[in-house]
Amino acid sequence: MLFFSSGKLLAQDESSSSIILIETNLGDIKLMLYKETPKHRKNFLQLIENKHFDGTLFYRVIKGFVLQGGSQDSRGAAPGRQIGYGSSNRTIESEFRSQYFHKKGALAAARQPDKVNVFKESDVSQFYITQGKVYTMEELTAMENAVNKPLRNQIVKRYLTPQKRAILDSLKKNKKVEEFREIADKIKSNISFDFASSPDKLIFTEAQKKAYTTVGGVPHLDKNYTVFGEVISGFDVIDKIANLKTDKYDRPYQDVKMKVRILKY
Repeated sequence: MLFFSSGKLLAQDESSSSIILIETNLGDIKLMLYKETPKHRKNFLQLIENKHFDGTLFYRVIKGFVLQGGSQDSRGAAPGRQIGYGSSNRTIESEFRSQYFHKKGALAAARQPDKVNVFKESDVSQFYITQGKVYTMEELTAMENAVNKPLRNQIVKRYLTPQKRAILDSLKKNKKVEEFREIADKIKSNISFDFASSPDKLIFTEAQKKAYTTVGGVPHLDKNYTVFGEVISGFDVIDKIANLKTDKYDRPYQDVKMKVRILKY
């Protein structure tokens, strides 16, 4: 269910979730952590309790995309230094939930690329907050088509082989209607079933369409990174940070230091 707070879309009532506060030198951002992603929630709360984030930076900032932080290497990092993931190689099992997606203000776990992380497991401490952009319905439809048309074409080729085409052409030429329809209907049924059950297809839900055409976000990250919370206040701070000038590593020239604390477990 979607709720509104200060003109922003919320996924659920914040009273049922943990509440945290990220304090920065550009303002505060209040977030809630979802109970439906318990592994990420528990880990994030433990990191806060251990003061892991205090003094670290939002070190990767891309306007219209995301603000990323969570690296121990960013604490006290000299100006201009490229900041990486740190020394830890610990990961958390992904917790993809269809009701949570990358609308503006989504809190999600960063991770290593697919080629070295086939299960899309989350980094133990790296996180990002989405800013993104507002999309039109036409843009969302184009994104769906760009994924779904090639996918459907692949499935069609799997069932409508040259041999099957030859059989259908022969039946049609000889006016064998019942035999033609039996084979053609079976092929159509298989294609429809495979497409409907494919995890690779892209069909935006009504909730996604509403969010991405109003508050905006980053749709192409959905189903690829675990979203485990969302901003409930401080959207203006997100924009302030996103508007900072950055170097070639996407690090802001002005350091954005954070201190994170738990308001409600």
